[in-house]
Amino acid sequence: MNADTTGPHVVVAGGGIAGLAAAHRLALAGHRVTLLEAGDRVGGKLLAGEIAGAPVDLGAESLLARRPEAVALARAVGLGDRLQAPGTTTASVWSRGDLIPMPKGHVMGVPGDARAVGGLVSPAGLGRIDRDLELPPTEIGEDIAIGAYVAERMGHEVVDRLVEPLLGGVYAGDAHRISMKAAVPALFEAARVHPTLTAAVRAVQQAGAAVPADAAGAATGLGGAAFLGLDGGIGTLPGAVAAAIRAAGGEILTGTPVTALLRSGATGWQVVTRDRTFDADAVVLATPAGTAAGLLGGHAPGAAAELDGIDYASMALVTLAFRRSDVPALPGSGFLVPPVDGHTIKASTFSSQKWNWVTDSAPDLFVLRTSVGRHGEEEQVRREDTDLVAASLKDLAAATGLAARPVATTVTRWTGGLPQYPVGHLARVARVREALAALPGLRVAGAAYDGVGIPACVASAHRAADEIADEIDATSKRTDPGAGHSS
Repeated sequence: MNADTTGPHVVVAGGGIAGLAAAHRLALAGHRVTLLEAGDRVGGKLLAGEIAGAPVDLGAESLLARRPEAVALARAVGLGDRLQAPGTTTASVWSRGDLIPMPKGHVMGVPGDARAVGGLVSPAGLGRIDRDLELPPTEIGEDIAIGAYVAERMGHEVVDRLVEPLLGGVYAGDAHRISMKAAVPALFEAARVHPTLTAAVRAVQQAGAAVPADAAGAATGLGGAAFLGLDGGIGTLPGAVAAAIRAAGGEILTGTPVTALLRSGATGWQVVTRDRTFDADAVVLATPAGTAAGLLGGHAPGAAAELDGIDYASMALVTLAFRRSDVPALPGSGFLVPPVDGHTIKASTFSSQKWNWVTDSAPDLFVLRTSVGRHGEEEQVRREDTDLVAASLKDLAAATGLAARPVATTVTRWTGGLPQYPVGHLARVARVREALAALPGLRVAGAAYDGVGIPACVASAHRAADEIADEIDATSKRTDPGAGHSS
């Protein structure tokens, strides 16, 4: 269906997956849509590339299938037959010098029984976990840092060895700052009504919510069919969504940063770029929080200040290709690394074992990637490519015995790529949305709001698009009382 070129015009600022999903939703609903992206491509942290002739993802590599939004979007743009489950679902934790199989029976590293994490936690640490059953209930309040709460109930070792590499890997952050309410909402709600953390974990497991929505951002695939990739890479999704937007009559302009946002009449907007000004009936800001703050400062200073306070973490992905004959047998899909052990890399994914499409495209190669950098470690990401490759090879050799030299390497930096979700984050987002509700025809979407995983970003985009569409429809009915009625 082509958009009505004379109908209400919606401008979407930002061409990451959230902006694309919002524009797609609006275009399919029949609205006239223009998407403006500051960079030279759409897709944001979804980026397809190649190494030594093999296609690879250089950004996000999987979709969480337990949430429907991202999988539904892939199917809607014609990629349903390319959705692919991981070739292996096992993973390890590189802890105290050994690769230890990832234990089961936990919620993002928080065990429901000390026996579930044997091998990763010392005998003393296991005893400390059991003390949770003897401690009085913890007053949680409106929110709490998951690392601090788990350490109080079960000791620091379970945080250091499991919660940090799992949940800290999702956000590239510090578990002692990450909001439990935002990051593991099912566990947060259970912990408010159960007297012990052990009981709360078991309640979540029994309810079938053991994996939170944003585990989609984890560096290695965990949970089997809970995760899906795309043949050719998740990085091919943005191009397919962009093509669907254009097919529905939408316009996409890259290299077009929004420099100002001006009011136009009672409900309209003017979206200013370096070369043009777009008249819009509504606007979706799907940009990083800082960019949105700059555009909103003159219209909603309170919301702008809130958005300006959102921190971001930077990370780098080091992709390495080896001759398959040079690579020893490696276990599963990869491994996570507890920061407490002091290594450079925080995870490694064995792409050629995790994704069959990588092996099918380059059977003589073995492709893997490592990730480097967390919140507060920007100096790691700024290191020279050769230094990051050397550090990755050193850690890989120590963890797996891999001594071969790669035939090709690629370093991809995601500077300011992951918003941080500290205690109180959801309350901050609620205040932002409350302030913007007073501005007709303006919504925000993206990783800074409801989750950093791809499904959460798509969900926030759909929320913004649907609210915009409802506003446009209500305005149309007020100005044309006969609208929506047949004669």
